[in-house]
Amino acid sequence: MHLLMGVGVEAAPHFPVSFTLVYVVGFIAAVSIGSIAWYNSKRPPGWEGKDRPDIVPKVEKKDSPGL
Repeated sequence: MHLLMGVGVEAAPHFPVSFTLVYVVGFIAAVSIGSIAWYNSKRPPGWEGKDRPDIVPKVEKKDSPGL
């Protein structure tokens, strides 16, 4: 009986590490890009006088985007 139970445990599929790594890296990238976009957008009410953090790059607006 122990032999049959051991075979079932060894045959169980393992969760791939690369699958988890893709999600972790994607989440970090989304948070980083979203934070930069939020800081470069128009400030919500009450945030107009706040300074931009030093780690956030300044993004200049173009007159004709998409061309």
